Amino acid sequence: MTRHTAMAATVAMLWALALPAFAQATKGAQPKAAPAAASGAKVYAERYAALCAACHGADGRSEMQGVPSLAGQHSFYAITQLFLFREGRRANEAMTAVAKTMKDEDLRGFSDFIATLPALAPAAVATPPDAARMARGQALAQENRCVICHGADLSGGQQVPRIAHQREEYLALTLQEFRSGKRPGYTQAMGEAVGRMAPEDLDTLAYYVARLPTAPPKPGGK
Repeated sequence: MTRHTAMAATVAMLWALALPAFAQATKGAQPKAAPAAASGAKVYAERYAALCAACHGADGRSEMQGVPSLAGQHSFYAITQLFLFREGRRANEAMTAVAKTMKDEDLRGFSDFIATLPALAPAAVATPPDAARMARGQALAQENRCVICHGADLSGGQQVPRIAHQREEYLALTLQEFRSGKRPGYTQAMGEAVGRMAPEDLDTLAYYVARLPTAPPKPGGK
């Protein structure tokens, strides 16, 4: 099986697994959850607190070096990553151990719960962001078309992760792994996007995304 065929098979399996969550996310306003659904959400809130919160934060904001924040992440993207961990297609010893204990309904339950956590505002910092570095990061985001897939506010979509205000060192590491091919993902888009970027530009892009203003300034400061 070629790498492209393997990717296609993975995406097909993910769609089959995540279709209920994706369909729910694309609907309009929904009536109040039935008691069974509310009970299920409570179960996964409790399981998140027991299994995930120590590393990823009770509110989804990670305070741990190298561990991503999860708050506001899209359900389809979250279930994709859990599936890849469970099937050994994304390498992380701790996450693989946890994901391997999950049935398909657990992947959906955790992913749906994660999507209910309010998206993060920029983390409080002691000093204002470096204006020149922020401007360079914004330019890199435009030049390398980050905004085309992740959106102008980098909030992503169901198949594309929310990256705005993610932990800086996690963003930098992820970009480096996409660039080197260590993290292939389930499409080639990220490898192609960052493959020719200099390492220092990856760091600057991570710096900018982690500190993204709530309303991004227009290019040229206009």
